[in-house]
Amino acid sequence: MDRVRWGRGVHDLAAAVVGLVRPKWTVRVSGVGRAVPSADRYLKGNDMTTLAGRLGPDKVKLGVCCTLWWNDDFPAIDAGIPFGQAVSEMALAGFQGCSTGHKYPTDLVELKAALDLRGLEVSEPWTSTYFTIAKMRQKTIDSFEETLSRIKALGGNELVVAEFGGSSHLLPVDVFANRPVFTDTQWDALASGLEELGKIAHSAGMRLSYHHHMGTGVMTRADVDRLMASTDPDLVSLLLDTAHIAFAGDDPLDMARAYADRIGHVHMKSIRPEVVSRVREEGLSFQDAVEAGVFTVPGDGAIDFRPILEALADADYRGWLVVEAEQDPNKANPLEYAKKARAYLTDVLGW
Repeated sequence: MDRVRWGRGVHDLAAAVVGLVRPKWTVRVSGVGRAVPSADRYLKGNDMTTLAGRLGPDKVKLGVCCTLWWNDDFPAIDAGIPFGQAVSEMALAGFQGCSTGHKYPTDLVELKAALDLRGLEVSEPWTSTYFTIAKMRQKTIDSFEETLSRIKALGGNELVVAEFGGSSHLLPVDVFANRPVFTDTQWDALASGLEELGKIAHSAGMRLSYHHHMGTGVMTRADVDRLMASTDPDLVSLLLDTAHIAFAGDDPLDMARAYADRIGHVHMKSIRPEVVSRVREEGLSFQDAVEAGVFTVPGDGAIDFRPILEALADADYRGWLVVEAEQDPNKANPLEYAKKARAYLTDVLGW
């Protein structure tokens, strides 16, 4: 568990131009997701031109996580796709950046050259934190500083962390029933540790964002609320992961609106509600859920990203919008799904 993880890792909306063709319906997620007629909401004040202006390429960058090509949590979920093919397909699909993963070159010069060749930047690294378990504070800080130095050398300025102390998400157990519930002392340790990391990041000219995650002590909206209330907004931003909060049973749109001014990074992935229901009913593990297809890309699954992006645009969001969807690449062709996500974002963002 003491490790740094480098990476993770259509809707049936009418594809026609707004104003020319009226969509039949959209899907909104509340909890595990349900379909609701909302064509009027789709049309009212949400034209592509407006969103393109407020979330244009001068304000946001589009990235994609390598978890479409392989899985960093569960290396056995793998189709044998090498690093070079993966990053070439990321660029081919039209993305500007990517997360990092275990198949990436460890030599920074080699890695940067490979990314530069394809016009890609590093959107973020991932660092697991362990502030809530014994004698791990300094080791966590040391790992974070190592990650920071590597990402800074690659030209990145975003850092993503998640607390994995006591996490159930890597274990072959019911992910809901066995996730940790922090004591007050553990919450204090987590808040204090994150603020220290935030100060380190800030001093290096970088931003720290916290990633809520299934199977961890910060999984639900109530957990996120407590963490945000107990940390300094100037030091700890929020990474909005649309699918993880929906999988946990909460509404990503509500959370986007509540924390729009504090969101520093966005992971855009969707969920398949029928798989979420199966995970709850059968007590499946997180790995079981991933292999069953609980996650998918924007443009597929149950989450409507248009109002979420509207909330970010209203808050003048600047930063990365990163497509992330842990799927089994043996079942879901990575390039096909990357292109599907990019086409959907082109439709929604207008670029």
